[in-house]
Amino acid sequence: MNSSTPHSSRIVAITGAGTGIGRATARAFASEGAHVVALGRRSAPLKETAAGHERIMPLAADITAEGEPERIVRTVVETYGRLDVLVNNAGIVRSGALGSLTPEMITAQLATNLVAPILLAQAALPLLETSGGVIVNVSTSVGQRAWPGSSVYAATKAALELLTRTWAVELAPRGVRVVAVAPGAIDTPIGEHQGLSPERMAAVREWQLAHTPLGRIGRPEDVAWAITQLAAPAASFITGVVLPVDGGAVVA
Repeated sequence: MNSSTPHSSRIVAITGAGTGIGRATARAFASEGAHVVALGRRSAPLKETAAGHERIMPLAADITAEGEPERIVRTVVETYGRLDVLVNNAGIVRSGALGSLTPEMITAQLATNLVAPILLAQAALPLLETSGGVIVNVSTSVGQRAWPGSSVYAATKAALELLTRTWAVELAPRGVRVVAVAPGAIDTPIGEHQGLSPERMAAVREWQLAHTPLGRIGRPEDVAWAITQLAAPAASFITGVVLPVDGGAVVA
């Protein structure tokens, strides 16, 4: 690998790396010279992410389980001895309007989208401080506006953006940068994962297209590019930013 590659020899951990944005980000970092720990609940999709990419190491882990953040960090240390970038990408959606929300719907989203990133970042902090590393949080552009039917999901992502800004200030004296990307409509399986029918998914896509000024659904690679750029050493004077990657949706 060319030594001038932006992420040459860096160690990157990515949650939710089995599909979609996480998979594209893992492959993007690997193509730029990084060694990637691809995290997710299911082994099979992680192996697909790593197929043909020798720099990607799959690691099955439930980031919401007690003790898992510490186990993940121990594995990274035992394997590579350092960590340069943590990408908090994993997220789940459980749609429902107020009046139809169950405790399970609420707590599952809070656990995956908000609590797990906090605990994983906290467990990884000593490594990131040693390396002068970067935390990248993956939010959503709808966290900045009303999203009827998915209020809890949007609220968890809005909270993640506040954590991004706060951690950026807290950790700057310790040499750690914290940034976020806020994807809009991206072609990922997240709709299927929440059980939407093909007809419902088509209706969602039609609405998304109508509200995206650039007139297309984004690709996971669009978001992966933004993540790798914000995490790169050349971005060393950028922290606390939340970058929309949404075709202009948030400003429309």
